[in-house]
Amino acid sequence: MKATAHRQKPTTFSHKVDIRNHDLLVDEPTDQGGHDEGPSPQELLAASLASCTAITVEMYAKHKGWHIGPVEVAVEYTPAERGCPTKFALELRLPADATPEQRERLQVIAAKCPVHRTLEGEVMFEDSVTVLDADGNSAEPPRKRRSLLTRT
Repeated sequence: MKATAHRQKPTTFSHKVDIRNHDLLVDEPTDQGGHDEGPSPQELLAASLASCTAITVEMYAKHKGWHIGPVEVAVEYTPAERGCPTKFALELRLPADATPEQRERLQVIAAKCPVHRTLEGEVMFEDSVTVLDADGNSAEPPRKRRSLLTRT
């Protein structure tokens, strides 16, 4: 999976993000110096968790042959600050048609969505810097740095 961000205008934080054959517009809110032309990167993280959870739950219900109706997932996200962990509050909203047993099982399945597992698990970063010439070509080999984040 790959996403590439390109600045839209020289005087803004607005970026077009290319993902496969899709474009997203990402920006910062006006109180953060942006023009609010799209969701912020932090908001996209919450959106990723909400949408992944909803899709995972609906796929599981479909696989089981359960006709439970539409699923909603609301996520509130508080970024980490010094001395405080990152916090996600996830609310799985299921129709009244879902039985208590289905609700319990779907809550377990919700925590197994790929984004949820990624956020809970060990994360490795490999950062690199590529210097480009005026034509946008690589002027020198990229410099790489690796780091591993483990949660306790």
